[in-house]
Amino acid sequence: MAQEHRGKVYEGVLQQLKSYIEEHRLKPGDKLPSERELSEQLNVGRSSIREAFRAMELLGLIETRRGEGTYMRAYRPYHMVELLSNFLLNESRTKSELMTAKQMIEKEVLFLLNGHLDSRNRSELRAIIIDHTSAQRHQKVFEYLFSLCDQPLLLSMWQFISGFTHTVHDVSYSDAWYEEMVTVMEEEDTMKIIRLFQ
Repeated sequence: MAQEHRGKVYEGVLQQLKSYIEEHRLKPGDKLPSERELSEQLNVGRSSIREAFRAMELLGLIETRRGEGTYMRAYRPYHMVELLSNFLLNESRTKSELMTAKQMIEKEVLFLLNGHLDSRNRSELRAIIIDHTSAQRHQKVFEYLFSLCDQPLLLSMWQFISGFTHTVHDVSYSDAWYEEMVTVMEEEDTMKIIRLFQ
């Protein structure tokens, strides 16, 4: 119950900070008030401001310069901030949700590349599969696939979610799974891509 309350307080502080930034039309390079000033203005504890700042810094929205203060970085759509901050801070997030999100992005990359891998790509993919241990293989395979389809945002999202997934799941795939994945990509069969993850 205490954790649920903490999550609600936290979401409220992020929402208030979002409103503050919009109302004051803060731009990249603009300085934010100190934790103490914001705590007084928003009527919330300094620890809540500090946690919100930490999440915003992690998401690349602000930067803290030692001895100078906190500054805005490049503006990004705030629905993304709310999504990721809730993801970061909601301790009731289930293991299955993490795996589902990770697999959704992996499927999307396979859909984007379906039928577009040439023989050199397939050879490189097989070499990655052979050359890496089971612990590294999945990461290396999908980093290579992301590099082929030029989707940096999807890659960032996948790395972010994948990092969390590995803290709660012992994820491993067999050699046969990877061989089937390469074969499916050659066959251009989207239903088989879906079945890979079932």
